[in-house]
Amino acid sequence: MWMRRILEKLGHKEKGSTTIMCDSSSAIKLSKNPVIHGRSKHIDVRFQFLRDLVKDGVIKMEFCSSKDQVANVMTKPLKLEDFLRLRQMLGVCEVLDKLNT
Repeated sequence: MWMRRILEKLGHKEKGSTTIMCDSSSAIKLSKNPVIHGRSKHIDVRFQFLRDLVKDGVIKMEFCSSKDQVANVMTKPLKLEDFLRLRQMLGVCEVLDKLNT
């Protein structure tokens, strides 16, 4: 969201909604459900902000399995194979790889 706002201030208004890839199907369901009930009343006010953004069409939340969540490369300890695969999905490579091609 902050990047979207920075771009708008610079005069680059994004058309359509910003897609947020999420590996929690429960969070996605809560973001789309406008009803606040007993089980969700403890949720932080910041989440209500996201719910409003989804309702207004500013953001769209889509499911992405944990296995394919590229953000995990920066936030979780991973097996080497998973790290290399996610790093490649980000488009990051070793300097030696670039020099050898």
